Amino acid sequence: MRNIADLPLHGGHVPQWLAQRMRKLTRLVLVLAVDEYGTKGLLERLSDPIWFQAFNNVIGMDWDSSGSTTVTAGMIKDALWKEGLGVKAAGGKGKKSRATPEELKRIAELYDLDPEPYVRTSRLVAKVDTVALQTGYQLYQHVFFLDEEGNWAVIQQGMNERERMARRFHWFDAKVFTLDPHNAIAGLKREFALNTVSREARDYQKTLLDIVQEKPAKIEREIESLKAIAKGYRPLVYYKPREPWEKDLLKRYESLGMLKLNKKALEFARELSVSNYEEFLLLKGLGPSTLRALSLVLELVYDVHPSWKDPVTHPPDPFKFSYAVGGKDRVPFPIDKPAYDELISFLEELVSRHPEEKVLVRNVTSITKNWKFPEWEKRAT
Repeated sequence: MRNIADLPLHGGHVPQWLAQRMRKLTRLVLVLAVDEYGTKGLLERLSDPIWFQAFNNVIGMDWDSSGSTTVTAGMIKDALWKEGLGVKAAGGKGKKSRATPEELKRIAELYDLDPEPYVRTSRLVAKVDTVALQTGYQLYQHVFFLDEEGNWAVIQQGMNERERMARRFHWFDAKVFTLDPHNAIAGLKREFALNTVSREARDYQKTLLDIVQEKPAKIEREIESLKAIAKGYRPLVYYKPREPWEKDLLKRYESLGMLKLNKKALEFARELSVSNYEEFLLLKGLGPSTLRALSLVLELVYDVHPSWKDPVTHPPDPFKFSYAVGGKDRVPFPIDKPAYDELISFLEELVSRHPEEKVLVRNVTSITKNWKFPEWEKRAT
């Protein structure tokens, strides 16, 4: 299961009195989740944006804040390192994300696992969500969860500074990274997205691998010719007037950013005789602008196309999320400190009890599983 959620950028910080309570509740929820579902079950739930957002709201963060990802994921990471639950986390926000490879090596050593497959997966997941799928978001957070059995999950977030929006990407133990790797997407659907990892893009991927075996200078000449034609210049050779759809296509590419080849990356592709799309994405120096340039050549010269569908399937819905003790920004109501402390006390007692005594909680859960909030009582926040 791999998912995505869109969130507006929020400023501010979590006050210390609330952060202390959040850390305690985060630890307790993780202990109970692993006890009930195992480490793999926890990773499956972290990779579900609805469950993750509900977790975020239960500890008191806002449902629609970009900070919910950085704060909640950070607290989960800290709690997992302090507890011996059989699962740890690497990476984080900004500079911490760049420490992911070294931290993964530490975790792999702890669990007697080969670190290289997970370091590679970490890089590939980031490349897919910045290069292979382009929707205007720049990654700034990457958290990689790994358990002692080798199961993994990733939560990463990208920022669109112009629109002041953040998009959250969730991954779980993916086996194929280049064909519809996102199982479900919750967020604001964009008009279009350069999506080269759609099943519709199989021919695109195959042709691209063939094209990059040519000399980079030849590809660069084709790109420069297309740029010139887009500005109104006509080549001396036979010129077919641009169709309306081609003009719209050029505008799409321009809206996503520059069209600039990294010729060194393409030289690497030729030298290594790259044979699959995963290897291509992992090339050093391959960035969004190079892939855009190559895609434009494929579309206008070779008539081979990627998908332009933004793979969003679930629009954001505040009524999917529940609050146990209130929200940090007083939405939908201020944090109820006595209720928060009582909840922590109850869960601490529950964690310390014998497994047979936890049956009561499971029975309550089964009774309330299918309960739905009355439609007439819903109020937008």
